Amino acid sequence: MNEIIKKNGITFGIILGLFSLLITTAIYTIDLQLFTSWWIGGVAIVVPIIIGFVLVSKTKKQLNGNITFKEAFTVYFIAAVIGSFISKLYEYVLFNFIDPQAKETIKEITIKYTTEMMEKFGAPAASINEAMQKVAETDNYSIGNIMFGLAMGLVFHAIFGLILAAIFKSKSASSQGL
Repeated sequence: MNEIIKKNGITFGIILGLFSLLITTAIYTIDLQLFTSWWIGGVAIVVPIIIGFVLVSKTKKQLNGNITFKEAFTVYFIAAVIGSFISKLYEYVLFNFIDPQAKETIKEITIKYTTEMMEKFGAPAASINEAMQKVAETDNYSIGNIMFGLAMGLVFHAIFGLILAAIFKSKSASSQGL
């Protein structure tokens, strides 16, 4: 594997992981209700996308403006795996060892928020009760759910990485009519 790809993937993976760690810590210390905020979720999606563009662009420049589809995807996906792993590991430790009560508080906030949203959209009381029962029984920060979240996040990152690689790949000599 090209050393530039490896170095940039690892470096930006650590940056992504630290970004996630800082956002989670900020939300945790400011107000646990922010864990159910739609705009926080938006930021958590947009910033890694921006970092992905910067990463692949920087890598392409370091490769003298030539990057293959595979190289572009690989550098992004290495960063995504490392960043996601750091993020999920931190969530697991924070909510299972440092402050297990916080996950119960987040669950209560989620139940309240979800109930309000379902009522707002006119959901029947039976559906609301059933949904709230499922939320109450689910531990979002169990090792199984953390791993499931990691897997789903990596699927999202893989799809985005494929799009990013298609955007940044260098044109081959044959496709330029040479």
